[in-house]
Amino acid sequence: MDREKGVLFMLSEVFTEVYEKFKLNFYMHMFQRLQERETSLTATETFTVEVIHALKNPKVSQLAKFLDMSTPNVAYKISSRVKKGYVEKVQSKEDKREYILKATDKFYAYYDEKNEYIDVVLRRLEDKMGRESAEKLEGLLKIMSEELMPEISHFIADNKVE
Repeated sequence: MDREKGVLFMLSEVFTEVYEKFKLNFYMHMFQRLQERETSLTATETFTVEVIHALKNPKVSQLAKFLDMSTPNVAYKISSRVKKGYVEKVQSKEDKREYILKATDKFYAYYDEKNEYIDVVLRRLEDKMGRESAEKLEGLLKIMSEELMPEISHFIADNKVE
């Protein structure tokens, strides 16, 4: 039992270290963009658009529930992201009163650049450990994402916006 707790503790430490480094890379890119004025979004606005992307095109009401805010408050806050061109609102085909939020190409230009670091690290992993190890890690991460994170997974919308 002590050995198991030791392994879980070490795994937690290493996972946290990797997560922190990815976050630091994200913050570095975000602050560089703010400093260069290439983005017109504040840090909070950037996080909101990241959430919209991660939730896979949520309805305004779904975003409000996730953020634990009122729907009118979220709708008001989203309007600035829409005006700045990072989010678009698409009227729901099922319920014309609802709007689906979608990150725009302007967001993805920033997002893709920021996520290049993930590709760099994964290429380094495959070069160092081999394809088989990279595939095993992919399998483990899929299990984590699809089976072990229900607190977040149930928020992810399955909206198809054309």
